[in-house]
Amino acid sequence: MNAQHVPVLLERVVELIGVGVHAARERGITPIVVDGTLGMGGHSEAILTEFEDVHLIGIDRDTQAIDIATQRLAPFADRTDIIHAVDDELPEILDDLGVDQISAILLDLGVSSLQLDEDERGFSYSRPAPLDMRMDRTQKLTAAEVLATYSETDLRRILREYGEEKMAGRIAKIIVADREHTPWETSQQLAAMLGRVLPETKKKSHPAKRTFQALRIEVNDELGVLRTALPEALKALHLGGVAVIESYQSLEDTIVKKIFRSATTTSAPPDMPVVPEELQPWLSEIVRGAELADSEEAENNPRAKSVRLRAVKKIREAQS
Repeated sequence: MNAQHVPVLLERVVELIGVGVHAARERGITPIVVDGTLGMGGHSEAILTEFEDVHLIGIDRDTQAIDIATQRLAPFADRTDIIHAVDDELPEILDDLGVDQISAILLDLGVSSLQLDEDERGFSYSRPAPLDMRMDRTQKLTAAEVLATYSETDLRRILREYGEEKMAGRIAKIIVADREHTPWETSQQLAAMLGRVLPETKKKSHPAKRTFQALRIEVNDELGVLRTALPEALKALHLGGVAVIESYQSLEDTIVKKIFRSATTTSAPPDMPVVPEELQPWLSEIVRGAELADSEEAENNPRAKSVRLRAVKKIREAQS
């Protein structure tokens, strides 16, 4: 399992997390790093190996990932807390652990290699599988349930908003009409329908890609979780602490960019002679814009092709 997962931008992530670790050391406190998307533990293992004084809190909603990461990080068990939860539960997690502030948080967003590679999870449109798509298999809502119960209006909305699908109306109409006589049960069934009714794009990507993305985001409330979790994580950073975010599609990256921009720029008028403290930036970019993987990594690790990495450092406390 470990061999099938190659963490994206691993060395760069560890380098950036180190900024927060060094800030904690300067403050004379134990560096606490949160890996909010633990997955199979690749990034966490590298962080714990590089920084022998770090205590790591690993969070994931996927119980299978939790089991794999727990085994992988067993040599560091005295410096880790591994928790089955969703990122937007971070304030409660920190409170339960008695943690007031953290030195760094890493979010490696989107679907994981583990989830894509396990056929029965239903994330891939290239192999037959049940229409599941739950990152947390203890939750009730599945992709099949969405297709079976959502109204045509709601289906059109999620396909348009989360899949950026131009033909959302047509797809939603077919889904509702076809379920009257045949339930939507498998990824192969849905992908075949999309292959018939949608044209191939110039980029040669599968016509099912956008619909599967939309369903996955809806089932797991990925964007809603991100909108809640990231601001809470930023508040939890101590001065000098960092947030490192890896996004793989534009919807995620836009949310991250907007949240970072609101805290790294001032809302004061440009001609204001003295900017009051509550209008001053409280985060500073430590990565200018978004970093991409180099051509070698993108070639060797397909998941790295679409990554956008952003990172900020806390320079003052946010004003409420």
